[in-house]
Amino acid sequence: MYKRILVPLDGSELAEKAIEQATHLCAEVGEIILLQVIRMPLPVMTPDIGMTMPIIHRDDMVEEAMAYLNDWVDILAEQGYEASAAVVEGDNVADAIVAYAKNNEIGLIIKSTHGRGGLSRLVFGSVAEAVLRQAPCPVMFIRSDDTD
Repeated sequence: MYKRILVPLDGSELAEKAIEQATHLCAEVGEIILLQVIRMPLPVMTPDIGMTMPIIHRDDMVEEAMAYLNDWVDILAEQGYEASAAVVEGDNVADAIVAYAKNNEIGLIIKSTHGRGGLSRLVFGSVAEAVLRQAPCPVMFIRSDDTD
């Protein structure tokens, strides 16, 4: 059905629920691409120390993300699916997902969402909503079962 399905992951169980849907929709000739967007930490201002940068190296972040995604690629390969992993860096997660989809001929994006509304969505923002508005292809959302 779809030749290239993009599944953005952030390491959470909620995000991983989208993988199952991707396997159901992926044709035998299709590919599932697992994507993780990494963001470099912002400087932190503390009263006692002043401005400081958290000591996190970009290469370590990329390596950790690739290891996580490649574990899933291996699981999918064992189940007979063609899968690959990609890590991109971006300050805005939604923009990074959309840019990847545009640049890689993605046919469908499957993403999980908390389904927040009201004040919660205002405070936390909505990556899902931004992806939906900007995506160059159809988007399927897997909603959280949480009722919080």
